[in-house]
Amino acid sequence: FGFTGPNCTVRKTMIRKEIFRMTTAEKDKFIAYLNLAKRTISLDYVIATGTYEQMNNGSNPLFADINVYDLFVWLHYYSSRDAFLEGDQVWTNVDFAH
Repeated sequence: FGFTGPNCTVRKTMIRKEIFRMTTAEKDKFIAYLNLAKRTISLDYVIATGTYEQMNNGSNPLFADINVYDLFVWLHYYSSRDAFLEGDQVWTNVDFAH
């Protein structure tokens, strides 16, 4: 985090701006990128629209395209949820998204 370059050795300081302190132009640009993400279909990912059983154990795949915004939201949700461990164990007080 915060490093770039071929060997990740070049430090790159990033400052996250608070949206309420952005200029009007910065807010407009931010909103435009959010809207673009909502209209851009991911070229790399799709989502399952049914369970494994509904897909006849994988012989009838049920997938749909997903836009970049919804993919990010799903990844954030998934990384914020409980972690399922071996057996019936669940790690409930963990949050990998924040």
